[in-house]
Amino acid sequence: MRSPRYLAWLAAGAAVAAAIALSGVPAGAVAATPTPSPRPSAAPSPSAEPGAPTTPSNVQLCPPPVPTGTTQGYVGLCWSASTDDVGVTGYEVYRLTADGFVKAASTTSTLTVMSGLVYGKVYTFYIVAKDADGHTSPPTALINTRAVSGMVVSPSPIPGDSTPPSKPTGLRDNCVADFPGTAFCWTASTDDVGVTGYAIYRLTSTGWLLVGTRTSPYFMEGNLTTYARYTYIVVARDAAGNVSVPSDPITTTALPGFPTPSPSVSPTPTPKSTPTPNCKVAYTQSTWWTGFSASVSITNTGSTPISGWTLRFAFPSAGERITQGWSADWSQGPDNTVTASNMAWNANIAPGASVSIGFNASHTGVSDAPSTFSLNGAPCAVA
Repeated sequence: MRSPRYLAWLAAGAAVAAAIALSGVPAGAVAATPTPSPRPSAAPSPSAEPGAPTTPSNVQLCPPPVPTGTTQGYVGLCWSASTDDVGVTGYEVYRLTADGFVKAASTTSTLTVMSGLVYGKVYTFYIVAKDADGHTSPPTALINTRAVSGMVVSPSPIPGDSTPPSKPTGLRDNCVADFPGTAFCWTASTDDVGVTGYAIYRLTSTGWLLVGTRTSPYFMEGNLTTYARYTYIVVARDAAGNVSVPSDPITTTALPGFPTPSPSVSPTPTPKSTPTPNCKVAYTQSTWWTGFSASVSITNTGSTPISGWTLRFAFPSAGERITQGWSADWSQGPDNTVTASNMAWNANIAPGASVSIGFNASHTGVSDAPSTFSLNGAPCAVA
């Protein structure tokens, strides 16, 4: 006597065959056994949300019975049922695309056949279970497999670039200057045309979340729980939208980064009276992973013109270094003090008038703005 699971699988295959027959494709043959790519090792999952079903287990490739002569590709997956305190209502299968993981199938059974794929192409999936309360289980390990078909004739070549980049390898941490969060690197992928970038996914309690894209083989993520451990994968992409097989997972710890040092100030005698500043400085900056750009406005708040000026300030971090400046003669000493002197055309600042200058700079994880400024040796108010 055939098992209920076998009979259910035959019914699913018959439904697929019937659907393809209606589209004009002859029926009859059974698909060849798929050749899966090596799967990445399972990564530790974050704690499941309370009341969530268990993760689907024993995921297998179940060759779908499909008709001969079609150039479509198919992937069949089956697994062992999840358990739950209120009852599992179904399962969702997610497929990796150039835009991230998208839902490819929903089913109430423990098997599914996905059609409309490219024959011979490797696809990446994961499965989650859902319950009646709307909870989602942790995801299964990633499944890499080729789409198969029952065809007996070779399909027409796919036009354009259809070759995916190679799998990113060599994921490792402790390779990026100290950063408050997680940081890791990998060995660049290769492609027949050219890799255009990488997508980075972080494992959550219900799936893989896209957390960033990069054009270079390193990644950093902040605003995480210090000393917590996080698991990531990297996927390479080319200009045609082809995606690689995901990298093996890396699990790394979110670190606190270097503390922000306070500038060392030599004690000075308290003056008998505090002079009123005759200048005001407005400082704004835009920061990215490894650098920042700053705009500085100097305003003469006094009643007499300023003829020739030198602005000085200090960065809070030794890793902040000016790489390019404009509208002033910029220099930076070994003690992190920055000096900006006037150009010939903006040397004079009339009462109430302002001069705008700026610069680009690099940093090693800390890019805090300076807190004090002086003009020609006298302190300036900060806007």
